[in-house]
Amino acid sequence: MNAQLRPGPDTGARLQAYDWAGIGDELDAHGCAMLEALLSPPECAKLASMYADDGRFRNRVLMARHGFGRGEYRYFDYPLPELVAGLRGAVYPRLAPIANRWNTSMGLAVRYPAAHAEFIERCHAAGQRRPTPLLLQYGTGDYNCLHQDLYGEHVFPLQLAILLSEPGRDFSGGEFVLTEQRPRMQSRADVVPLRQGDAVLFAVHQRPVQGTRGSYRVNMRHGVSRVRNGHRHTLGIIFHDAT
Repeated sequence: MNAQLRPGPDTGARLQAYDWAGIGDELDAHGCAMLEALLSPPECAKLASMYADDGRFRNRVLMARHGFGRGEYRYFDYPLPELVAGLRGAVYPRLAPIANRWNTSMGLAVRYPAAHAEFIERCHAAGQRRPTPLLLQYGTGDYNCLHQDLYGEHVFPLQLAILLSEPGRDFSGGEFVLTEQRPRMQSRADVVPLRQGDAVLFAVHQRPVQGTRGSYRVNMRHGVSRVRNGHRHTLGIIFHDAT
């Protein structure tokens, strides 16, 4: 296993505290699930402070320049910070069975290996070698348009976002928003009420929904509503790498 993919010593232990069967049920029913208090306030502050450290990142994206919204984000470079690498490596094995079950239900042939390092090897063999975990930074008036983080042929169908700032103290507005588009129906929006250190797991692209005639695919997008004042930082953990 590559050093940047090795979980930290306490990462697996903290994840054991969650009801993963219940999380799977939430993902099946709604396309998202919360992990409350995944990170401590000091961990959140430490991660947010990394945004100013140019040496940790491979590039910086100004959203307005690309029509993505307003605000900015930076993709980490390898080696990832220990906490980020630990979460990426330790959360993935708990999601791989759900991802495989979803693909079976949607009639997709792709199956995901049990270990994240094996999946990253698959990405790298296909030319997807750039790390995708990122820090996002929003100020007053900033927002993130609804989108999907795909990045290449190999896409893991679930991802993780962790709010590093405290609503009501550091910022107001800036809610995490999910939408789903079911066939022949209008889009449905869901707002996830995150506090500092809370994480949300959610579908990257599509998820299966059981209908009267079997499963069908629902298209998912996510974004952030307008920050009304203050500053908001988020850690995003995407499990596939980019071309």
